[in-house]
Amino acid sequence: MQNFRFMSPTDFIFGKDTELQVGTEIQKYGKKVLFHYGGGHIKKNGLYDRIITSMDDSGIEYIELGGVKANPDVGLVREGIEICREEQVDFILAAGGGSVIDSAKAIAMGVSYERDVWDFFEGEAEIPEALPVGVILTIPATGSEASNTTVVTNSAEGHLKRAVSSDLLKPVFSIMNPELTYSLPAYQTAAGGVDIMSHVLERYFTLEPDCGFTDRLCEATLRTVIQCLPNVLKNPNDYAARAELMWTGTIAHNGILGVGRIEDWGSHMLGHEISALYDLTHGATLSIIIPQWMEYVYQTDLTRFVKYAVNVWQVEEDFYHPERTALEGMKRTKEYFRSVGMPVSLSEAGIGAEGIEEMAEKCTKYGAVGGFMKLEKEDCMTIYKNAR
Repeated sequence: MQNFRFMSPTDFIFGKDTELQVGTEIQKYGKKVLFHYGGGHIKKNGLYDRIITSMDDSGIEYIELGGVKANPDVGLVREGIEICREEQVDFILAAGGGSVIDSAKAIAMGVSYERDVWDFFEGEAEIPEALPVGVILTIPATGSEASNTTVVTNSAEGHLKRAVSSDLLKPVFSIMNPELTYSLPAYQTAAGGVDIMSHVLERYFTLEPDCGFTDRLCEATLRTVIQCLPNVLKNPNDYAARAELMWTGTIAHNGILGVGRIEDWGSHMLGHEISALYDLTHGATLSIIIPQWMEYVYQTDLTRFVKYAVNVWQVEEDFYHPERTALEGMKRTKEYFRSVGMPVSLSEAGIGAEGIEEMAEKCTKYGAVGGFMKLEKEDCMTIYKNAR
């Protein structure tokens, strides 16, 4: 096990009607808020009105900035930064899923920076400080309500999708009411479930020995998602299953599952390039890439893939032919993704082969990716080709 430091400063406020507390929570950190959200969903389900009422009752002054789309773009981030500067905003409230939260984090870190915020995503600057960010989560998926990371797309300068991580970006509070997810479309729910699983898998597949405790935490988280996701797709108003799914999303990406381990993140890097070029939902890129990544790298540590098959998918272990066990676990992963309505190939997502070299080139722009197996450009191209 590697040495590690783990910090989780976010105050998680979980349960029914917890969004009604948002005004009181904001009072602890600021007085003038940038209220950041996406499209009309929070207005249709009444969340917007409840937030406004709570802020008004608490005497919070606010400026609104909506319009966040899936795969949030740096253009809107820059607009938000300018608003915060001009209006002297001291707090940002993100109401939505990962895209809204990531956009809010990017705005927060750019307000005090004199140059362009994209510098952080290109690795040309360190984050000096960030405005505090609070969250009302509406989509369990990215774990951004608990993570130290923001992922943003630069569509105007080459369809680039990049991530920045800093503990300064962890939200100060995250309000999580599972009832707010009842009205999510099935596809968005499923994509979120795949995203949650991917965050666990990026940590589970490690070459670091002696991580038995976090292995078991990872396996329990994966099995919970595997059980609960079909339940909420069948019964969207199943509070118990929605609650389990929402909390696993947080645990999957607040860092606790990765302590002491060398994480991978190769699948995410490959998936980001698909999203950047084709604007495909993040979870869909992962349902396509993860099975192909597994098939490409499993011989790096066959024993770990056997463990995954047995402990996560309950595959009966073939002690004489361990490879058969590993392959069955990979097969069940792919079948599961398909069973919840997610694509498992580029063609199923309506994507051809013409962008493969460009994606591989961008994926490895700063060098090989992945901690479990280092993937060079040619490796990435092979995985993309196998995913057709």
